[in-house]
Amino acid sequence: MIHLIEKGLMFGNLVHISSPALVERYNRALQHLSGKSTALTDFHIDISGYSPEIGDELGDDLYLNPNGVNRQFILLTTEQKRSPLLNVKFSTSRDILREFIEMNEAQLFALTATDAVAGELVNSVIKLSSPRDLLNLRKIEIEADTVGGTLRKAEQLAGMVERFMTEEDAWFDDVLIARMIDTAKQTGDVTRNPVRLRHTEFEQRNFWTAHFGGLYLFPDLDHPAVICARGKPEGLPVRFVFDLSERNRIAKFFDLNELVEPIVKARGVDAAAVLQQKMDFITIDTAAAAGIDLTGLDRTDMRRLARNHADRLPAAYHGLAEMLRWAAGEGPWPRITSDHPAFFYTLRAADTPNRDLVNMLLAELAPLDPRQLFICHKELFYRTYATWPEAKRAYVADFLAREYQVDKAGARAALFGHEPDMSGEDRASEAMIRRVGPWGAVRRG
Repeated sequence: MIHLIEKGLMFGNLVHISSPALVERYNRALQHLSGKSTALTDFHIDISGYSPEIGDELGDDLYLNPNGVNRQFILLTTEQKRSPLLNVKFSTSRDILREFIEMNEAQLFALTATDAVAGELVNSVIKLSSPRDLLNLRKIEIEADTVGGTLRKAEQLAGMVERFMTEEDAWFDDVLIARMIDTAKQTGDVTRNPVRLRHTEFEQRNFWTAHFGGLYLFPDLDHPAVICARGKPEGLPVRFVFDLSERNRIAKFFDLNELVEPIVKARGVDAAAVLQQKMDFITIDTAAAAGIDLTGLDRTDMRRLARNHADRLPAAYHGLAEMLRWAAGEGPWPRITSDHPAFFYTLRAADTPNRDLVNMLLAELAPLDPRQLFICHKELFYRTYATWPEAKRAYVADFLAREYQVDKAGARAALFGHEPDMSGEDRASEAMIRRVGPWGAVRRG
């Protein structure tokens, strides 16, 4: 993984913790949550406060995520909102943490000025005993407070202030007044500056989980289904359960719920460039397997590699080549059915609330596109990257650093954004799409 780490593609954007004050606060929070502590004086943390160095020190990558279900977190600074989430078990966790931080940023900024904020993403399940339990994870509630209990004490002080202002004899209650003064020394004036966190409940509708071999759960659709990466587990109370080999059924699921669109139909997208890049990635995979040197390749070299290894290139390459010729106006509309290896490479998620989850699933269905895999499914990317030949690892790391890392937002928008096309020159006409289906495979009744 050295190429990825050196180029900031792995463990990038983590927050560096090195000051003795922050290390001490972190240790108090860690002791508060788990009864553990670190001897390290210098480490990095992600959005949840997880540190890969401390995980290595403790021999436990889940020291802030016991059972992989109720994620705990330690906030030392609101700047953690920009960091990734490592060791992801649920696709929704980072978005929930980031939204929580952003919605309470002013309060959290004030709280973390003097103490660490420790908390947990709480749901109704403590430990997953069966896949059925996953469907009970519909609501996530965030419980958080400083290690010193500032929020709890502020709530107590607010209650005492209310009592002092409303009870007839409270003005003469010396014990109450003394408690108010003592608590206010720790919380500040809660009447002028209320210390309260808001927006702490989040709905978790459709999501991915790493549990049970990797599952994509879509219970909140008109046509619900669960798609399994590593075989079908038993006990899921859902009518339709597919594994990744059931390509026709997954394609039909996408179509019924209107979750995807062909890249060549997408507005505001340079479809030819996207298809060509996918073909290049497949060429690189084939050449690396043949032991070819991949350093310093240009467009001429890529064409030469494709020609020299044409008999080794998989069917996915040739299907994308047909689609590229059509997009360039140089060939007929290709009939790429859902059985064709190129099928899922020709799609991207439609503009729905499930866009990120669908792109994540498409990345797993089209694993020879390392750019989409890295952007949409980092856990699978890192796992797959470790199995590649060294030449491919070096090429992909260099490509991502050069073409993606310098403009992440722009790359995401170009690939997955949904911009209105003002040109009026849409190559894939709506009439054709209605007639032959978006991929030339799924006919509409």
